Order: sequence, then C-alpha cells, then structure tokens
Amino acid sequence: MRIAGPDAPRIAQQLVGRDAPFEARHATFARVYSAVAPARPGGEARAIDHVVVTWFAAPHSFTGDDVVELSGHGSPLLLRHIVERAMQLGARLAEPGEFTLRAHLNGRLDLIQAEAIADLVEAVTPLQARAAMDQLEGTLTSAIAAIDAALFDLAARLEASLDFPEEGFHFVTRADALEELRRIAAELAALARSGRSGRVIREGRTVVIAGRPNAGKSSLFNALAGASRAIVTEIPGTTRDLLTERVDIEGVPVTLVDTAGLREATSDAIEAEGMSRARQAQRIAALTLVVVDGSVAVTSDDRAILAGASGPRVVVRSKDDLPRAWTPDALGVNDQDVIAVCALSGAGLDDLRAAVAGALVDRDDLRDAPAISNARHIALVEQAHGCVTEVSDALAAGATEELVLAELASARRALEAITGTRTPDDLLRHIFGRFCIGK
Repeated sequence: MRIAGPDAPRIAQQLVGRDAPFEARHATFARVYSAVAPARPGGEARAIDHVVVTWFAAPHSFTGDDVVELSGHGSPLLLRHIVERAMQLGARLAEPGEFTLRAHLNGRLDLIQAEAIADLVEAVTPLQARAAMDQLEGTLTSAIAAIDAALFDLAARLEASLDFPEEGFHFVTRADALEELRRIAAELAALARSGRSGRVIREGRTVVIAGRPNAGKSSLFNALAGASRAIVTEIPGTTRDLLTERVDIEGVPVTLVDTAGLREATSDAIEAEGMSRARQAQRIAALTLVVVDGSVAVTSDDRAILAGASGPRVVVRSKDDLPRAWTPDALGVNDQDVIAVCALSGAGLDDLRAAVAGALVDRDDLRDAPAISNARHIALVEQAHGCVTEVSDALAAGATEELVLAELASARRALEAITGTRTPDDLLRHIFGRFCIGK
C-alpha cells in the first residue's frame, strides 16, 4: 500500500504505533495496529499484520511527494483493514491514475512516460511490454524532443530574420529552410509509419478462421491456441457458434475466432445461423485465415469462401500430413500465398504465425519494438507532419517568414501535446481516469 502527500509520514507512524520518524529510503520492520477498539484487556491496540515500511522523502519519490510504502502479507482482508485504518487517520482512497498524474504534474514523468505505465500494466505479450518499457525509458520522448528542437531552431532563425525585413531570409536561406523542413517531415512520416504497426501491437487485432465443414479449422484453432478449446470430430458441422481465444502470435495480441463451416446451403437452422455468424465475423476481422483441406480436391465452396474473404487473408492448406490433392493454381493463387500446415504435428505453424504477424503489422521484422504505438500520439504526429508538409509547399511557392512561422507554431503545439507540455486538464482527466486504482 502506498500513501502519498505531506501527511503520509505521520499517518504511517500512527499506523505502526511509532513515535520516531522513519529514516528515508530505509526499510523498517513494524506491526500495523488496529484502532483502540476492539482492544485487548487493558485497552492497548491489537496488531493485525507485520509490514515493511519504506519512506521516500519528497522530492525523491515516484510522485515527487512524500511517499510511504507498506508491504504486508498480501491478504485482501488484512489490506482492507490497513486501508480503512489509514483512512481513519486522515488518508483517502486515490483516484484512478492519481499517483502517476501527480508524478506527471510534479515533473517526474512526461505524458508519454505516464501513458506507457498504463500500457506496461496492461501488456499481455513480451513485445507489448517491450514497446511500453522503451517509451517509459524515454525513447519516444527523445525522438519528439529532437524534432521539436529542430523546429524551434528554425523558427528562431526565421524570427531573427524578421528584424531585418529589407534583407529577406537573413539568418537562414530559403533553400536551407526548405531542406530542413523536408528532413523534419521525413522524420515525422517515419514515426507515423512506425505507429501503424505499433497500434496493432498495442491494441491487438481479430483473426477469423474460415473454411468449409471438416476442413480442419478447429484443429488449427486449437493448435494456435495451445489448448483443446474447440471440439474436433470427423463429423462435418461440429462447430456451430463462434469460439474465441486470446493468443500471442509473434508478440501481437490476437483474438482468434473459430467459425462454423461454410457451404452453399443447409437445411439445418442451427447450422445456418452459425454460418451467418461466421460471415459476420469475417466482415469485422482484420485478417481471415481461409482453411482449405489439402487432402481432397478443391470445391466450389472453397472458391466461394476465398472470394468472400475480401479483406486481408492468408490461405492455409490443412492436413499436410496426408497426400496433397490440389495445387495453388486450383484456387487461383500463387504458391507463396499458400501455407501448408499439419495441426496434429505442428508442421508449418511457425510459418503461419510469421505470416499472420506480417500481414497484421505490415513489418517483416518484429524483433524491435515500434517507436510509437498510442493512437493519440500517432494522430498528433500526423497533425505535425501535415503542418510541416504544408509549410514546405508554401515555402517552395515563395511564402513569407510570417506564414512559415505560423505553421511551425502549429506543428510544435501538436508535438507539445504528445509530451504533455500543452495538454488541457480535461484531456489529462480522461487519460488518467482509465488507469487502475493505485497507479
């Protein structure tokens, strides 16, 4: 439990029945005591837990305030008693994200780093965690700061030129200014491109497995999920409803959806409803895995399912442990567009995972985390890029220093909104209101 604020040391001392102040940054073993009532005979308070108390004196703490941390045995019952006792002594429950908000307002973290903490808490794949940790360490902050510094330097030289209007671009030539703006625009464009894949890694995507009955969809679903989640039988039409599982595919969080087998017609009302839901799932999926049984000839149903997957798709030839009954040209696709797998042995699954991740993220190499992943940051980078591009075009057409400076100021405001230098209070409340309690 953490207590922050000027009264934190006093409340902590009363919690553990201690008169002497704690030594900053030293762990102290203590007992947390209940209120006087109920008490043992004689009226003394009763110990309810053993704790380790550490006091971080302002400004050398996470929030920049006085902060006391108490580490107990972890029982929810005991924790509730300690919290209630602290509130009796003058503390209050923190608002969602209030500790991190205080750290931001006290200059301990910029807004990028504060939002990275929430991403780190919510990370479910190693790649998500690495991307969040890089931003917490300040990689994106440094990149934004470097671009902003270049814009500021160019603006300063243009401002100085205004003092000598008869000499035009006195402290920087028009050609040099145009070259610098184009360089900055390229850096912003690269960040925005990184952000497209970063959003996929941060937010995840839905991948639907589609195919005709008994094509091997549920076996593939189980193999990718790493568990027997879907019932697999030799009877066509076993899967009647949508089955979902959250899986990690090459670091990308994927909601995998197994669907009912698709065919031209059925007299079974339940199967027809399952087929309808399967088609609806395809329409909202970021990617469709079209599973075609590799051990039997391609059918008209297979071709119809492939044609119905209008968005991004990967063709999977299933049951590759059996003799192959068709070649890719039977489906009208190229060899490299078909991935052969055997769900029973696991053969081809690594190639399939790489293809799925590549199709979702649009990157061949996922070893390095993207520099930017937050939708808010990406939108502001794109806004800054638009301003810089417009001013480059205007400058090439003969614009004056005044017009160039106005657009540069707009670009800088967008970048400052990313780091929190210029962020409205209502936006801060919205951002931190999504944090968990105690963060």
